[in-house]
Order: sequence, then C-alpha cells, then structure tokens
Amino acid sequence: MEPSRLRADDVTLAYDGRVVSQGLDLAVPDGSFTVIVGPNACGKSTLLRGLARLLRPAAGQVVLDCRSVAELRTKEVARQVGLLPQTAVAPDGITVADLVARGRYPHQDLFRRDAAADRAAVAAALAATGTEELAQRPVDELSGGQRQRVWVAMALAQETPLLLLDEPTTYLDIAHQIELLDLFARLNDEGATLVAVLHDLNHAARYATHLVVMKDGAVVASGAPQEIVTADLIEEVFGLPSVVIDDPLTGRPLVVPHSASTRRSSPPERSAEAPRVP
Repeated sequence: MEPSRLRADDVTLAYDGRVVSQGLDLAVPDGSFTVIVGPNACGKSTLLRGLARLLRPAAGQVVLDCRSVAELRTKEVARQVGLLPQTAVAPDGITVADLVARGRYPHQDLFRRDAAADRAAVAAALAATGTEELAQRPVDELSGGQRQRVWVAMALAQETPLLLLDEPTTYLDIAHQIELLDLFARLNDEGATLVAVLHDLNHAARYATHLVVMKDGAVVASGAPQEIVTADLIEEVFGLPSVVIDDPLTGRPLVVPHSASTRRSSPPERSAEAPRVP
C-alpha cells in the first residue's frame, strides 16, 4: 500500500440525516495528483469537504498524519491542507490582493507574523495564476473566470503540502482551464499532493496520476488512469456508451462518447446485394 498522509477510514458522510456516502475508504497517495470523477450528486464534493474537516463524519474518521482530524485544531489542519471550495463568497469591496492575503491566516497569530514571507507568498500566488494586474481591483468587479483564478491564488498563498480543489476549472475558458491544470501538474511535480474534483473525464485522465471514480457515494474504481479507464467503466458509471482510445499527445486514455450525431454521421453499411461500382 502506498503511503498516505490523508485518508478516510470507513467514513459515513451525511447532510441533515441524509446519508451521502457510507463505509467509504479512500487513501490519497502522497505526492499524487489525485482526481475524483463521477456523475452529478454522487458524493465527490461531499468527500472533499470531509477530507478538509468541513463536514464531520457521522461514522468512521478522516486521518491526517496518523491523527483524526477531529482531534486537531483548525489552524493545525489549515497549515497542512488547503481548500478551494466549489462556491465561495468574497467580502464586499475587498481587493484581490487582500483576498489572496487571507490565505496566509493559518501562518499568523497574535504574537507571530512574518510580513516578508506573507508578501512573498501572495506575490508568488498572484504570479502563478496570472492575476498580478488584478491585485488592486475589487473582487466583485471581476468576471467569473477572473474570480476563480483569484480564489486559486488564495489557496496557493496558504502554502500547504496538501491542496484540495473542488471543480477548480469552473467558469474558465478552455485556454485558462489548461493553463490552470498545467499549474497544478507543476505543483505536483514540485512535491505537492493535490486532490481535485473534475467533471471533464479527459482532463482527469490526462492530468491525474491517481484517478478515483465514484458512483452513488461509493468508490467503484481507483488507480492510474491507464489501468482503470475503459469503455465498460464509463458506461457503468455514467450510462454513456463510448470508445476509449490513446490520446495522440500523451498516450493517456481519451474517452470518445457515442451520441445521436455520431450515429447520424456514420456511413450506412453496404448491403450484401448492392451492385459493385466498377
């Protein structure tokens, strides 16, 4: 078994008494870029909230560095685990620079604050997300895509070895999606462990070093994308007939779904009695 600083052991997660996942086991391999995929409402974001200590398990435990996160203080967890939530609301009138600086909160207290380190971390996060020119603008004046990159910058400024990302490419056009995923891959190459919820199967297969597939609150497959992504799995989980081919750029699995349009564009089968054209 691969080493794992962060894992869920026989966890049950529920909202207002409604069970979303029961008896869930998941170990995040250290140094991995783990991506969680699955249909809508299958429990992906709920699992991420449980791992981040935002949702207390109804049973079982989430373990960070061999200790239950329920036993840890909030700042202890926040120094190790950063979170980009699916939806976030900025205070009215706050500037981009001030919002990103809030990512430094876990490293500060009443008696200890390294202002130089904080400034450097904020500057690096703004540069990494291409948001330096937005630094003095109010967040509520930004487009959805700009805001999403600013929230990513805040998570990066937290400088945690574990980073949880709930649909980080939301609101971004395809160019910025790839730019951001490339950034996450680079952070992973530099030693960070990342866990992301993504909807795009092909982005997941291209970037994940470890893929987790969920359905109905349970993990139905996990492992390297090359080992687990098959047409049978895609149909079982998403109800989507497809073919899986090798991505011509990466060699990773590439899911090509069947659709009404592909059936319409397929050439008709030749009849056995059709006359031959000389």
